[in-house]
Amino acid sequence: MIRLDHGTDVPALLGERNSLERQPAFWIEQATDRKTIAAYRALRTRVFVHEQGLFEGHDLDERDDDPRTVVLVARDREGTVIGGVRLGPVDDGPDLGWWVGGRLVVDPTHRGLRGVGGALVRAACARAEDSGALRFEATVQARNEKLFTRLGWQPVRPVTVAGRPHVLMRWPIRRIAALAAATKSALGPLLADLAPGGSGFVGDDGAPVPGSDLVAACDAIVPAMVERDPEWAGWCSVLVNLNDLAAMGAVPVGLLDALGARDRSFAARVLAGLRKAAVAYDVPVLGGHTQLGVPAALSVTALGRTAAPIPAGGGRPGHRIRLTVDLGGGWRPNYVGRQWDSTTHRRTPELRAMLAAVGKARPAAAKDVSMAGIVGTLGMLAEASGCAAVLDVARVPRPAAATMGDWLTCFPGFAMLTADEPGSMPLPAGPAEGAECGELIPGQGVSLRWPDGERTEVITGAVTGLGIA
Repeated sequence: MIRLDHGTDVPALLGERNSLERQPAFWIEQATDRKTIAAYRALRTRVFVHEQGLFEGHDLDERDDDPRTVVLVARDREGTVIGGVRLGPVDDGPDLGWWVGGRLVVDPTHRGLRGVGGALVRAACARAEDSGALRFEATVQARNEKLFTRLGWQPVRPVTVAGRPHVLMRWPIRRIAALAAATKSALGPLLADLAPGGSGFVGDDGAPVPGSDLVAACDAIVPAMVERDPEWAGWCSVLVNLNDLAAMGAVPVGLLDALGARDRSFAARVLAGLRKAAVAYDVPVLGGHTQLGVPAALSVTALGRTAAPIPAGGGRPGHRIRLTVDLGGGWRPNYVGRQWDSTTHRRTPELRAMLAAVGKARPAAAKDVSMAGIVGTLGMLAEASGCAAVLDVARVPRPAAATMGDWLTCFPGFAMLTADEPGSMPLPAGPAEGAECGELIPGQGVSLRWPDGERTEVITGAVTGLGIA
């Protein structure tokens, strides 16, 4: 329901009959003023201190003082606070995407009002995910375990709080798995008969050309992106292909483009972005094809040279995972949380240093981060290597402007995942930063490892279905 600041509902203003009866019995909003927060805290005191005797005097703690803590409240038709819940990062350190909820409370006089507690829990889950959380937990009284289970939460372990039995519950956040499935899961069935890349390189984004030292890579840009931001699409068509070559240790020698556009003016905008990127990277455009009077379409093929291509499937259990990523720049306008622009402000020597890094370090396996995000791409490297992977969340290099959920699922501009023996040399990638942040282990899928040692499985099996390289 839409409400105005003074509490009048829109149907009533429009003169709709029985509008008051059709109003929901309650609504949920974020508490943004001291009066509302005080009402929520007073309700907590009434229930947890006086009614249940869980605490003496008050139930306030350090999370109430954390400015990052979010309070959601339920109000009845008169605007009275009848319930609430708080949520936020697990501790006062950096927000790693590990959030906890708690102090869920409903006014005793409104417990017969069906659904208040459940609605608050669902709202908290949505808010945590929207804030970039990848792990969301709550310690609930044992008698409320059924409610949380019915809402889709999973029990982790029994715990004791204030001398009373509680259960640690976890909300399953499927953001990473959903992205991997949407972007990559169809590849195996579609490409099974083609064995793209050839033996030893199946699943790589580039393919060694038989009988030569050439490596070819080809990427298409999503048509909606070409329509929405043609200059950026042109730039990215160069960026993603050169990243593919760089992951195999190949030095770029040229580009070929194929462009479809509705008219000459639109084609010029796409080509302007493509040309700007080609100049910035100092890679020539060798030729291509342009067709006018058709829907937007753009793909680029890049050619590079290396005598010994580095595969994505060269990893083995025990190899350390390193992420090397350019943290400069910021979110591309209109793509906040999805595309990080780290390259358009870089000078040619910086861009070329990043492209040459894998070829100089020569790790056992390498893969550039694609639209499947950091975790999805790690899953592809692990799949091609016949392994599973563990990613240490706290060790992942990340810009301050990105939540962990966004950063692990976005396209980050320049980012390379490599696997090699412990202690191997880092990538000499110019302005990009690198850190060891995980390892390959026997099995399938990808798990996130948190500072408390807990692991949460985010990809349970193969990402592409293409199998071992």
